[in-house]
Amino acid sequence: MVMEPISFDKALEIAKRKGLKPGRVKGTNGIQFTKGRNTRLEVIDWDTFKDVLNRRKLQVHESGGWMKIMKK
Repeated sequence: MVMEPISFDKALEIAKRKGLKPGRVKGTNGIQFTKGRNTRLEVIDWDTFKDVLNRRKLQVHESGGWMKIMKK
């Protein structure tokens, strides 16, 4: 399974369709998608999520409906 980079807008569309929210690992600058039930994650807004992606030079990759955040 090859992970292909996708645009932020495409990632947002997939996330919303799957009921995922942007999250930050508490006490770190790590981000990931969440359903909002993990106590180790705090839900953040999409603008903050996008800002962290850009600042840390990260990009969302997708394959077969799975998304992963990786370095550009």
